[in-house]
Amino acid sequence: MAVTGTTTPPSTRLSARRIRLAYGDRVVVGREGGLDLAVPDGALTVVVGPNGCGKSTVLRSLGRLLRPSAGQVLLDGRAIESMPTRVVAQHLALLPQSPTAPEGLTVRDLVGRGRHPHQRWFSTASAADDDAVGRALAQVGLTDLADRVVDELSGGQRQRAWIALALAQETDLLLLDEPTTFLDLCHQLEVLDLVHSLVHPADDPADDPAGAPPPRPGRTAVVVLHDLNLTARYADHVVAVQDGAVVASGSPAEVFTEELLEQVFSVRARVLEDPVAGGPLIVPLPARHAVVLPACAVPARTPTRTPTRTPDQTDDQTDQTTDRPLTAGATR
Repeated sequence: MAVTGTTTPPSTRLSARRIRLAYGDRVVVGREGGLDLAVPDGALTVVVGPNGCGKSTVLRSLGRLLRPSAGQVLLDGRAIESMPTRVVAQHLALLPQSPTAPEGLTVRDLVGRGRHPHQRWFSTASAADDDAVGRALAQVGLTDLADRVVDELSGGQRQRAWIALALAQETDLLLLDEPTTFLDLCHQLEVLDLVHSLVHPADDPADDPAGAPPPRPGRTAVVVLHDLNLTARYADHVVAVQDGAVVASGSPAEVFTEELLEQVFSVRARVLEDPVAGGPLIVPLPARHAVVLPACAVPARTPTRTPTRTPDQTDDQTDQTTDRPLTAGATR
């Protein structure tokens, strides 16, 4: 089942045309006819799919870290592999999964590394570099922690520091591979709020000091996520990947159907209306109730029954007679 949004295709600076991606002889993406993907300009695109489906591999290819064995990735109409590395880095920033900083590196020094594409060999940081680092730190709210060692930051602060590095590159395209991994819910929301504000600055007005230049236009972001409900809440455009192929793309409401969730994620669920955001809200169904519940119902947990234990019963025997509550696994 392939689903494509019904809206008019938007403009795109970054796209993939019939790409096939492999690690050695093992083809991961585009086994049959290659993979096509267009990243809408000025939008937050989220790539979803089960573990091992090729999401991160696609992102690495869009960032020119993995060269396709067939097909092309295009940046501004040019094959990205034919472009000089420095030129690509001036247009596109990629934040990989779980990056690590050298021991003892401060936040300011980390963010300053984002200026390398704009510097010449052996040159020192210019006033323009310092200004770019300062702006990036301010955007992520880390100005007061600029001289703190990265390893001393909380998980959410550390991820914001890495995003600031990408912002210091001053690119219009941001690629983020699972930026919420290992973060608690509060820090996940913190990071996604930040990414959303970078794409849609008009939706998050800030009190700028008098005389400050107007905020730059919104960026284009591509993010790999596992949490489908956070995707539905934040994404403008969703791309669902299964077995190295795009099986659906469009708005969250167009992509997140009950049929697709069962096909791609092997999860039976009800798709309801989010009472806060108005978009889709995915409620996974426990296996024992997946067939019998009506379409509008949300399954209730089975209450725990305390078993009666006789004096000659062992713990194992008692445990076998216990009806334990059934809980649905969290979707990541």
